[in-house]
Amino acid sequence: MANSGNKGNVFDLGELRQLVDDLGEVPPEARTALLSEIAADAEGCDCPDCGAEVLSFPPVVLTGDAELAAAVLSVPLVTDARRLAEWTGTRQVTAERLLPIEAARAAVTELGLPVEAADLSAATGAEELTRLHLLWVVAVNTGLLQIIGGTASPGPLGRSERLTHRAMLEFWDGVVMDVLDRADEGLTGSSVVDDHLAEMLATMYSVSEGLAGATLVKGILQSHEVACEASPHEIRRLTVTLPGELAGALDLLAYCGLIEGAGEGMPRLSPLGLWAVRQDLLREGHDAPTLEEVSVFADLDARALVESMLAGEAAPSAVAVWLERRAPADAARELIEVAAAGTPAQRGTAGTILEELGPEAEAPVREALGDPTMWRYAASWLHIRDLEAPALSSADSTWVAVDTLASLLHLDGGPEEPAGFDAFSPGEELERLVEEMPAADHPDAIAVLDLLAAHHPEESVAKAARKSAMRARSGAIA
Repeated sequence: MANSGNKGNVFDLGELRQLVDDLGEVPPEARTALLSEIAADAEGCDCPDCGAEVLSFPPVVLTGDAELAAAVLSVPLVTDARRLAEWTGTRQVTAERLLPIEAARAAVTELGLPVEAADLSAATGAEELTRLHLLWVVAVNTGLLQIIGGTASPGPLGRSERLTHRAMLEFWDGVVMDVLDRADEGLTGSSVVDDHLAEMLATMYSVSEGLAGATLVKGILQSHEVACEASPHEIRRLTVTLPGELAGALDLLAYCGLIEGAGEGMPRLSPLGLWAVRQDLLREGHDAPTLEEVSVFADLDARALVESMLAGEAAPSAVAVWLERRAPADAARELIEVAAAGTPAQRGTAGTILEELGPEAEAPVREALGDPTMWRYAASWLHIRDLEAPALSSADSTWVAVDTLASLLHLDGGPEEPAGFDAFSPGEELERLVEEMPAADHPDAIAVLDLLAAHHPEESVAKAARKSAMRARSGAIA
């Protein structure tokens, strides 16, 4: 998102998932969003950087543009930013493009901004008056004010008589980006909340009905302990202080128009907050659809859904809506039929959807144990859910690995740099797997070895694949 101080993947995701699962009030998709945001957004706490992960969020229902646009001018932050712009009028600013300190003190007093008298008198620069500085940044960056040649004056937006709904929402989007960017320099008054603000907002986005403050505190503590390697002493201290810090942060976020319901004990994103957080998620490339966008896939049959996903037309979030329209056993039976008769790519996609189903789908999955193509997948599905199933040998695991890689053979335009290689461990482990492929009895084994030989970025793996392909063709399988 626009900001999170936590931007490094320095932990084991399996261990983190166990920690986040302790958030009993958070549904599975929200826990996934939380732990994934932690993995994707980690920059503070001296953690090493890592690549961002694309997340899928539950579909949301947005308020209409007209109603949202009308609500923007009622946001206290926006109201005060407009008042500050009007108060400023045309006047000289400092070299840092801020109000001189005496003018800043006058603005705080005359506008009635919440600044303690002691802080007001002690400040030596306008940037030290946190609320005023936030309003100034918003006013200047959104065009309520403009600064030219050391002089502040009404900006293009401040002079505008009327904005279209779309222009008003673009203005609002800019306001929110300015707000979230302030977390780097201290937005909420809590450094810990600022560090994990992106995760918190992403989790709240996933749980539209709201989350108890205690649940948010627990999630932030777990995130901070794991991702930022917080000491036991620090966690004990935060356990005492964080609830109060979070309450203050939620009040600030409510002032900014992002949060509502804090006074009811179940803070949630406001309609404007939901819209703005979604914009931020989309900018980062995450899958954050509206319910309207994914509902068109709900009535497709399983084959059409799988094909839509392979073509990139249906995002992973469409799966939840598709499954909601079907009994688990019926959905599983449809998917297994597609997987058993389809290509490895169709099988892999159908299998990914099957993983979303619980034990209620056991009967059709168990029936798939009799299918020569599907039985290994079915056995694995049952094992994962602690249900009785045939044991899988190392040869079976190799067969599944070949089948997974074979899906790359069906990509449009050919696999110049197949991303699917990332699913397998590099180095010696993958080389061992390559050596076992000729014995896997998979119809695509040689084609997969040729693919690895031609395109795998590690020369040792490519060389091992060439040797295995030659052995497979000669029939000299060791």
